[in-house]
Amino acid sequence: MTIDSALYALTEFSVLAIDSPYVSSTLRQVEERLWVQTDIGGLARYENDYYHQVEKTDTKRVPGNPWFICTLWMARYHVMRAHNTEELSRARKLLEWAADRAFASGVMAEQLDPYTGEPLSVSPLTWSHAAYVRAVREYMVRAGRFSVCPTCGQETARLGRLTDILRAVP
Repeated sequence: MTIDSALYALTEFSVLAIDSPYVSSTLRQVEERLWVQTDIGGLARYENDYYHQVEKTDTKRVPGNPWFICTLWMARYHVMRAHNTEELSRARKLLEWAADRAFASGVMAEQLDPYTGEPLSVSPLTWSHAAYVRAVREYMVRAGRFSVCPTCGQETARLGRLTDILRAVP
């Protein structure tokens, strides 16, 4: 009965269709219940996650430490379900969250302190970087589909370089 960000696997492995009401309801609950409600934000791994746990009493507000990977899984879900540019906005905000919380060098940790944003556990974590690159690439592909003329198939607007789309990790 513990909400876990790994429920994202329902979409990753096509267990259910991305537009299934079961998927949207489940992942809405994941996002609502695992979003860290501090200035740092981000998605916790699962409710009351004990691994490097910073907050032990107010676990409704801070269900666990924010993890790059979990937040980026949620970004990918929002990319996959988007039908237009406006629906991509939540994914973009999550990608920007990750870019904003990386070091100036581009290093991403495994997880962050929910109050200070300082890295916890492994840093750098290659998996965090890989999740970021994959999510950004998928975002770019999806955004590109929304800027194509339905008649001739030509781009109607250039997306520009990656750094023009997102405040990407340098």
